[in-house]
Amino acid sequence: MPHTLATGRIGAAAVTFFALAATAPIAVLTSVVPAAFARGGGPLVPLSFAGITILLLVFASAYSAMVHRAPYAGAMYAYVSRGLGRPAGLASAWLALASYLAIQLGLYGVAGVAAAPLLHSWFDVEAPWWLVAAICWSLVALLSNIRIEVASGLLALLVLAELAVVAGFATANVLKPATGHLDADAILPSGAVDRPALGLLLAVGVLAFVGFETAGTYAEETMRPRREAGYAAYASIGVVGLLFAVGSWSVSVGAGVRDVGPLAGARGSELVFDLAAARLAPWAVTAGRIVLVAALVAAALALHNAMSRYLYAMGRERAMPAFLARTAHRTAAPRNASLVASALSLGALLAAYLAGVRTPSVLAHRLTAIGGLGILVVLLATALAALLHFNRVPNGEGTWGRFLAPILSTVALGTLGYLAFRNIPELLAVPPESALVWSVPLGLAAVGGIGLLHGAALRGRRPVDYAGLGQGGKPVVVTPPAKPQTKISRVPRQREPGAHRPERVDR
Repeated sequence: MPHTLATGRIGAAAVTFFALAATAPIAVLTSVVPAAFARGGGPLVPLSFAGITILLLVFASAYSAMVHRAPYAGAMYAYVSRGLGRPAGLASAWLALASYLAIQLGLYGVAGVAAAPLLHSWFDVEAPWWLVAAICWSLVALLSNIRIEVASGLLALLVLAELAVVAGFATANVLKPATGHLDADAILPSGAVDRPALGLLLAVGVLAFVGFETAGTYAEETMRPRREAGYAAYASIGVVGLLFAVGSWSVSVGAGVRDVGPLAGARGSELVFDLAAARLAPWAVTAGRIVLVAALVAAALALHNAMSRYLYAMGRERAMPAFLARTAHRTAAPRNASLVASALSLGALLAAYLAGVRTPSVLAHRLTAIGGLGILVVLLATALAALLHFNRVPNGEGTWGRFLAPILSTVALGTLGYLAFRNIPELLAVPPESALVWSVPLGLAAVGGIGLLHGAALRGRRPVDYAGLGQGGKPVVVTPPAKPQTKISRVPRQREPGAHRPERVDR
């Protein structure tokens, strides 16, 4: 059975569609944006998205440079291994896997909620969320093993439909404002900026971008491994940032600057569809709901692919069992890693079902937020790794790529991470005295600690495999340390000159 992924099958556009699918823009527009307005964000919501877009584009400069150095399926696991050391790389891999699994489970729960209005209007049935989630899981497990170029084409169609719906809803809101005309207050704050609210919005906004970083996991399968994934990261951040900023602004225009907060608090994720129903034909709203469910499945598939490639990369480098590195004969997809990822997500779904979860919307919201926090930590580690690696091993990068972009992105992501963890009660919608406020950071630290212990165990027991971590499966030559030379005993001093050379003594 082969052990390599398919090479040269996709380009930057295909990788961009994978990354865009992982971010699920329409899901963010229908869930995150109304929640931000309900918390009193007002015109700061689109401005926050615009600012985060600029910061992440700076990070993309360092990210794409690391892709050029290490175009491997392990992505940030390989980047952090090179900059911060192999144990830190394994910690990042463990944290990324756990975070993607949490987000994927949250997406399945949201899909169960989003499909309920469609099933009720079409068949007059109330399907339980776990049944819809199981169907979505089956689709993801099936589509994850097809040829990469076929999967990219399918996701491209879904993403284009998603972009069309978002653009159509936004255009309808702008053409028919709630006040009858466009108001500057929808984009510019009229009074003093509420700093705590701005900090919360920045924290929420950066978590909404999670998914663009999956572009690096497809580097080995692109036609130009050292370039295409980096280009896709730039493109996905730009497109997503534009959609979030314009889409959130259009919601404010459609609902009215003064009314958007109360309406968002009352209607929640239905606000976007309510605004569309007041301006568009019923079939357009139904199409939007269908695309939302499809987008959630596409996002789960994109995150599943990222998990599979992380597991594949770790299996190839013997950090995980070697069978994870085996690929399918016909499709060259990471079949065994995909099966393990499917088993993990199915186990998580079964655990939620056995725990008696009846309304998954709250759990899904918390899981996606927790997963986003974990990915934010990995992004920060990647930025710091780029700064250290480029200055330790320079290879023609200029001042911007070697120093300015990494240090600016490190400071920016560190600040956003601080804001996110400081606002955990608001992000998880729990009171400040809730156990989740301290257990979530502790849990993320524990997952990272497992990775560090994993690295320490490999270093002690299998030093050759340890030396190959983050190298993309390339052969590594390890030279054992030289044995200490035995001390040569000196010839004892003799009383009689020449006694040690009998042939020279004349007797």
